[in-house]
Amino acid sequence: MKSALEIKPDISYKSAGKFEETRFEKIHNEIFKSSAEASLIVAQEIAQLIRSKQEKNKSCVLGLATGSSPIKVYEELVRMHREEGLSFSNVITFNLDEYYPMSKENNQSYHYFMHQHLFNHIDIDPENINIPDGTVAIEELNQYCIDYEMNIKQAGGLDFQLLGIGRTGHVGFNEPGSHINSGTRIITLDHITRVDASSDFNGIDNVPKRAITMGVSTIMRSKRIVLMAWGQNKADIIKRTIQGDISSEVPATFLQNHPNATFVLDQSAASELTRFKTPWLVGECIWTQELKSKAIVWLCQKTKQSILKLTDRDYNNNGMSDLLAQEGSAYDLNINMFNVLQHTITGWPGGKPNTDDSHRPERANPAKKRVILFSPHPDDDVISMGGTFSKLIKQGHDVHVVYQTSGNIAVTDDEALKFAEVCNDFVGDTDGKINFKSVIEFLNNKSEDQVDSLEVRKLKGLIRRRESYAATRYIGLKDENTHFLDLPFYETGQVKKNPLGPEDIAIVKDIIAKIKPHQVFAAGDLADPHGTHEVCLNAIFAAMKELKPQKYMDDCWLWLYRGAWHEWDIHEIDMAVPLSPSEVLLKRHAILYHQSQKDRVMFQGNDSREFWVRAEDRNKNTAILYDELGLAEYEAIEAFKRFDY
Repeated sequence: MKSALEIKPDISYKSAGKFEETRFEKIHNEIFKSSAEASLIVAQEIAQLIRSKQEKNKSCVLGLATGSSPIKVYEELVRMHREEGLSFSNVITFNLDEYYPMSKENNQSYHYFMHQHLFNHIDIDPENINIPDGTVAIEELNQYCIDYEMNIKQAGGLDFQLLGIGRTGHVGFNEPGSHINSGTRIITLDHITRVDASSDFNGIDNVPKRAITMGVSTIMRSKRIVLMAWGQNKADIIKRTIQGDISSEVPATFLQNHPNATFVLDQSAASELTRFKTPWLVGECIWTQELKSKAIVWLCQKTKQSILKLTDRDYNNNGMSDLLAQEGSAYDLNINMFNVLQHTITGWPGGKPNTDDSHRPERANPAKKRVILFSPHPDDDVISMGGTFSKLIKQGHDVHVVYQTSGNIAVTDDEALKFAEVCNDFVGDTDGKINFKSVIEFLNNKSEDQVDSLEVRKLKGLIRRRESYAATRYIGLKDENTHFLDLPFYETGQVKKNPLGPEDIAIVKDIIAKIKPHQVFAAGDLADPHGTHEVCLNAIFAAMKELKPQKYMDDCWLWLYRGAWHEWDIHEIDMAVPLSPSEVLLKRHAILYHQSQKDRVMFQGNDSREFWVRAEDRNKNTAILYDELGLAEYEAIEAFKRFDY
């Protein structure tokens, strides 16, 4: 059985040798296409260790992590227990950390998390489960932490430590400034850590300010360490950790000195590593068109010159001499790249009728297309492509917007209470579809970790639905072309969602089959804090794959837009839709119809700006980048990438 150590990443280098490829890197790492694939490998390594210890009649001592990174590992371990007979009878576990203060029953506690995702589903002896206790009296904490360390030592030390990493570079809750000799202790959480956790707690004010954590030295004594990181949000800190100097300001860098540590990453988390970000600085490359585009855009930004001003010297002085030799001259490279970018720009996102489309991103025919605009939440449509949305309608296409989830968890209790009180004042005691008196009573007495009642969730969903109608009417869409799927995976009433299921895929499949689109626009932004975008995109991928044999799917193109967190890099853009000042203003007003998401955004990630500001800044910045590369100057640009499903 392969372990993570035996998996080799897929990299586009000639035979320069592993050392040449990774010479900037100070920690062994393996890169996978997806977090799901990587998680299976990590779970297999853990299972192999458990079984090898069982054969020797020994205990297997595991250090376990929480958060989103290890969830799929735990799911696979549970599956192996149920289907392959993997026993945990010899396993002793020690969790890294716990919020303080925090009761075990609180659904935000790591005690709750571990039992929900792992312990309740396997045959581990409850006596062998060790999780820091967030209810220990403050005056007893010092001795409690000493005892936790002693329990690890008496168990024989950690055979395997599973880790995630925070944007501050923390492992466990060892925040910047943590010493390499630190042991288990109480620590004050960094502001960034609390911001990142705020979505789980319905706002930063509810996030505990302290936590109990294993220390750096405790982690470093583990015989084997695997750190997992997924997604673009982790790319910067992964680069600093793997390629930077060892520093207490990035506690994860201490792992550079561990003799048996591996970072297991998906491609997004690894994207800032030098061998992926700028591979021409590492060794000889295979110059695909995509890599050429990436390199030339990078060279323009580094030299602060437009494409047509780059010289042979610029290429030679920045690790791209082999590309120059291959292409012949800077002039040829520059002209070709200029044309590639020029051909991405179009004011006709549905294709321009009666025009040569050989150098346009979309087809001219059919002149009037059926279009589905999938929106994971009831505002991603206008946030991400409000200007393009408007152009498609004005240019006569049959546009349908499809909201995949209700978005109810993103409505604050205060907002829902306001609407419930207005409705109750209006309808009085008459029987309605929602009993507003009971909603008001529930919200006024709701405890901190209580899940919304069905009626409250319905009200919050209706708030977002009506905001969506208001926004799409403003854009110019007919009500009958607005669809609400309310996919079941989302309807848990909690931040944690259910896995994507066959019913979700069937619902998406039905709407595609009904409309038979020529174009599908979908959210390709996988940096959403809780993964709803990723699940919604996977539902679309699965549905379109099942429908692919249908004849009408031969004419269906899939375009991916990015949401509120990141934009496509210039070299990734296949269609750039310019917006005029008036179209930027129209988009802003459409976003502002989503009043429940204004001012007090519950799930805004690590960016404090409102969604309309983020979207506007992002679109304007894309236009500036095109301008700086020597292309036409526009007010703003919305960007799309075509995906071959």
